[in-house]
This record gives sequence, structure tokens and C-alpha cells, in this order.
Amino acid sequence: MASKRTVFIVNPKAGNGSAGREWPRIQAMARDRLGAFQFYITSGPGDATQLARNALLEGAERVVCVGGDGTLNEVVNGFMGEDVPIRPEAVLGFIPDGTGCDFVRTVPIPSALDKALDTIVDSHVRSIDLGRLSYWDHQGSPCYKYFHNITSFGLGGEVDERVNRTTKTFGPFLSFIWATLISILLYDKKRIRLRVDDHYDEEVTVWNVAVANGQYHGGGMCVAPDAVVDDGLFHVTVIGDMSLTEVFMSLPRLYDGKIKQLAKVTILTGKKVEAFSDERVLLDMDGEQPGRLPVVIDIVPGALQLITN
Repeated sequence: MASKRTVFIVNPKAGNGSAGREWPRIQAMARDRLGAFQFYITSGPGDATQLARNALLEGAERVVCVGGDGTLNEVVNGFMGEDVPIRPEAVLGFIPDGTGCDFVRTVPIPSALDKALDTIVDSHVRSIDLGRLSYWDHQGSPCYKYFHNITSFGLGGEVDERVNRTTKTFGPFLSFIWATLISILLYDKKRIRLRVDDHYDEEVTVWNVAVANGQYHGGGMCVAPDAVVDDGLFHVTVIGDMSLTEVFMSLPRLYDGKIKQLAKVTILTGKKVEAFSDERVLLDMDGEQPGRLPVVIDIVPGALQLITN
């Protein structure tokens, strides 16, 4: 019988194929430490969501994701129904191995394989918030999804689109920084209407807006240094109407946690964020590019039981 009815969901393409190459070693080490378990290998986008949901409906008590933030996002969505978790008592573990593993910069989940497995064995569980995103997909249909880390719109969506259609051979940092630099040169600032709860309602020109549960995205950009995953609030970072020169001069602040010092950056907090635009504004959700504005984003406090260090 599987230990605690444990199921692994593995994305072999994560990390430019790293997760697939490492899976035999991960599997052997996991069996030594956890005992028997089931595992499923994804073959395309959306598989991890359906596999996680099926496992939970069949009685899994612990689901472990092997991949990057995009795979983790899919598994998180497998845990959730339209409004609530499908099995509130089930727990989620994570072995980071992907192009972007920004979430573990905020929560204490080790990136080293043996320590990540030790964390799952110890099974210290922390309730974390999720964001619920209502948006338009690329076919113009209304959709909803959940996110664990950060949703942004503007430049972030353009970067995702570029990263996901190019090689990731040179690793997460270079993949994201190269895509960011090219996107900055080609991108036009967007005019959007932004609302946060009942205390902010403005039409603004922006490079990017990040609605953050975690602190980092984009391969190490500290866009929300004060974000906490269980405080019941989004931390919203608005990068405003900068010139191209100002953007390039400000890039170091995205990596050293001092983005709040920039004069044209606005920091807000709230439980609900709405954004609309007459322009095409792409979304970034945990490193994936699911659609575009308009969007409504709500906090779902304590929605997920996450295994942490």
C-alpha cells in the first residue's frame, strides 16, 4: 500500500528536460524514504491538473509535484474546485526542477533533491493563500484559474510568451533576463484601469502590474519584497510610466529587493484586484501565459496545505 497514499506528478520536460533525466534518481531516493507510491508522467499542457485531480478524487492524501512553477501551478489547480479545495485535508509537496522555481525563494522548500525529499518525509504542513483569476483566454472565452505565486500583466505576459517559445538551454536566469531585455525593447507601455479593493481606482500607464502572493518571479526578480503567502492579502506592485532609459537603469532594483525605492513604482495591498484595458494586455500566471485582460483576481485565504521545511 502506498505510503500515506502518495502520488507523484512528474513533468519530464521541466527545466529543459532536467526533470525527466533526473526522475529515475528521484524515484529511487523517494522509494527509500517514503516507501511505495504511485507516479504519473505528464505528456502535455494541462495534464498535471487532470492527473492531480484524478489522484485526489481516488483518495490520494499527499501529491508531490516534480517540475517548475508552471507544473506546480497546474497541480495546484488540480487541488481546487470552482470555489473550494476538492479535498481540503490533502497536502501538496514540491520537488523543484524547472526553468523557473521562484516560489521556493519565498517559502522554505529546499532546491537540493535530498533536502526536498527530507522535507516531504518530515511533512510539516503550512496553510497558504491562493489567488483566483477570472480572465479571457486567447480564444476570447471567459476562464478561471488559481495561482500560488504571482500573476502579472503587461511586460510580464510578453516575457512569458517569449520564454515559452524559445530555448531554455541556458537556465532560468539567462532565459528570463534575455527575454526581459528583448521584450523591453519591443514593448509599448499599456494604458489600463486598475482597481484594488475600494481604496484605489485609477487609469494608469504602466510597464507591468504584479499581483503577488510570493515575492519573486521571472527567474529571480524580487517584485514584491514584503509579500507573505499566508497573510490573506495581495501585494500589488505597479511599475508606472517610466522612460526606456529609466527602465534599464532600474533593472538592478528588480533583483536586489529595493524596487520600492523607485519613484515611479506604486505599492498597494488588497484582497481583490481588477484591471481593464482597450489594448491587448497579456497575463503572466506563475510563469505561464494563459490569456489577457480584462481580469478579476481574488484572494482565497488558507486554501492549500503545502509541505514546507
